[in-house]
Amino acid sequence: MRSSAASDVYKRQDKNMASSKEYLQFILEQLSDLEEINYRAMMGEYIIYYRGRIVGGIYDDRLLVKPTKSAVSYMATAIYELPYEGAKEMLLVEDADSKEYLAGLFKAMYDELPVHKSNNKIMKF
Repeated sequence: MRSSAASDVYKRQDKNMASSKEYLQFILEQLSDLEEINYRAMMGEYIIYYRGRIVGGIYDDRLLVKPTKSAVSYMATAIYELPYEGAKEMLLVEDADSKEYLAGLFKAMYDELPVHKSNNKIMKF
């Protein structure tokens, strides 16, 4: 079940299209209360970093996060979706309209996220 909230304005009908920069900007604004949020463009999609660790990404204008135990516990309903064919399942974030919810989710997940090797292509927000 998908929310009919403001974030759905950015959803696309064609699932083969890359994510829009407008949806990226919407998500970055929603995450603006957190420090050290960065992103990296990759093949038309966006990888999201929190404090140097990959927390998830934007795929087909959907915010998906890694399925850590804390993320599953934090979400009222954990919906697994594929970011792209052949990938591991991730969790769909349905409450992307709530800055407080997203901040709490990312903070809850942080300790379970693997440390990411440094990469100069990460865009600072």
